[in-house]
Amino acid sequence: MWTSVPLGLILALTFTTPDFGPTGKLIYAYCTYIALTLIYTASNVPYSALMGVMTADDKERTSLSSFRFAGAYFGGILTQGLLIYLVLFLGNGDQNKGYQYAIYLLSALLVIMLLITYSSTKERVKPIDNSQGVSVWDDLKDLLKNKPWVILLIVGFFFVTYNSIKQGITVIYFKRYIGQETLAASYIVMLLVASMIAALVTSPLAKLLGKRNLFIYVLLFSGITNGMLYWAGPNDTILIFILGTLSEFGAGIMPVLFFSMLGDSADYSEWKNGRRATGLVYSAGTFAMKFGGGAAGAIIGFILSRYSYDGMNESTIAGAIPAIKMLMSWVPMVIIVPTICALMIYPLTKIKLTDISTDLARIRESRSS
Repeated sequence: MWTSVPLGLILALTFTTPDFGPTGKLIYAYCTYIALTLIYTASNVPYSALMGVMTADDKERTSLSSFRFAGAYFGGILTQGLLIYLVLFLGNGDQNKGYQYAIYLLSALLVIMLLITYSSTKERVKPIDNSQGVSVWDDLKDLLKNKPWVILLIVGFFFVTYNSIKQGITVIYFKRYIGQETLAASYIVMLLVASMIAALVTSPLAKLLGKRNLFIYVLLFSGITNGMLYWAGPNDTILIFILGTLSEFGAGIMPVLFFSMLGDSADYSEWKNGRRATGLVYSAGTFAMKFGGGAAGAIIGFILSRYSYDGMNESTIAGAIPAIKMLMSWVPMVIIVPTICALMIYPLTKIKLTDISTDLARIRESRSS
């Protein structure tokens, strides 16, 4: 609630360009974008953690996570497909004003949606000990002794690195290897559609297979199909779209499971220590994901530089094609290996989660009576 208006305001300001001169504009851009990132994080962490306290049922949490990410992917589809038309309409030929006015409209909608989320949700999961004090130090100590959460921290870092490399190289791949940069937009939209469908089917699949097992299966499926892109030639666009869509179907399930499983690790902490710090669990998980995105950018930059790639120098393109193909295919696939290894020792199986949920329900019921 408290971050809704500041977030909408700073988003609008980020896309506003005062007449400050070149240096002033640069300083303004740095300040507004950094502020946007900070306020967005302050809003997004409790938004993510909300599913961990809306229900004590781990299966319902997976369903919540499914709808959350289906909505996120649908937002991506709208942005990729329709934003440019909104920009052209509102700008009346001036794209700078078009983007500015479009973001003003979206900022207002963002504030409204956040306030609706606040007013229409309820935190039902209360701590076992309602008298427990708030001690960040004690919460951190519990967190570091929380084996499922530590494993998820590692998993989050690796799977985000995997997805971010795939996404980060896409435009370069289509522009430099395929030779059709405009196809990248259609490819991205197709991946978002696959991700949205994947998010919607995650809940029933998790009920059938269990979250840990499903995570391992989709990692294998996504990694193998993505690695097969290495053998696709510049003219094999249909094959590239098929393999990319299949790979993204698996990749689209990963964040749904990850955020649902963070809620499970909060349950585990409450069950084991008698304390619950859902917000801290999710904020640290978000940190791992952001760190993975940064690592992906570094990996892309390092490999391209090793092949002397310079996007502004056409003479370097041919020599960098092998690097571009690797980054689009088997480099992300290699990252799947440590991710699966970490999940193999993840202790919260279907049976264990059922036992924890039963124990916590019994404890809460006895305390309330």
